[in-house]
Amino acid sequence: MSATFPAQSPQSRSPQIIPCVDIQGGHAVRLYEGDPDRETVYFDSPLLAAQHWAGLGAPLLHLVDLDAATGRGENRRLIADIVEAGVASVEVGGGIRDVDAAEKLLALGVMRVVIGTAAVKNPELVRNLLAAHGPERVVVSLDARWPDVAVSGWAAASGVQVAEMTARLGEMGLETLIFTDVTRDGTLKGLDRTLMAQVRQLWTNTLIVGGGVANLDDVALLSELNIEGAIVGRAIYEGTLPYPV
Repeated sequence: MSATFPAQSPQSRSPQIIPCVDIQGGHAVRLYEGDPDRETVYFDSPLLAAQHWAGLGAPLLHLVDLDAATGRGENRRLIADIVEAGVASVEVGGGIRDVDAAEKLLALGVMRVVIGTAAVKNPELVRNLLAAHGPERVVVSLDARWPDVAVSGWAAASGVQVAEMTARLGEMGLETLIFTDVTRDGTLKGLDRTLMAQVRQLWTNTLIVGGGVANLDDVALLSELNIEGAIVGRAIYEGTLPYPV
């Protein structure tokens, strides 16, 4: 599949709302504050979830293999089913901690891989993937309890601050950064305005955010801060944010 963000003039640009399909135990779920033991199952099949959002016009889906992220297993076959269905472009994160894991997903036809924990623990992985595939196929996800980056499925503190990581990634030539406020993810509390403004200041390339998106007020905040998009789960699954917006 092709382009993620269509070319737009500054006057017409609107934030992209990217549906998230979190996969755990073979189901499409959402977690509360990233806790794998506090899940809500929204679709028995991740493929059905993908088809649902694509059917509503989503050009891009954000898939997360939660089992791979937490070391409980993996769901590559289910991800392959979604890619093979061809309903939308997909980016995939969760447990991608070496070149082999990234290459296997890209070989499946995934549009781009999302590197999380490994970007902190093994920065050379990001550098090598960018060199091999270019910034259009590699994204880094910084999941944070501000000001620190969280790792290992959000279960542990990394000892690295967000400001340090954004500077490092910018020097590598990364284009797209995903920033998630772990403390609000899955809570429907709304985006933290102050935090989003701080991250926008730190990252001047393409910024996609997540963590607490609840309603149209959050979409308006994205526009106000010139943030290119948001990954949204619970709000669109439960209808507090209409989709398409």
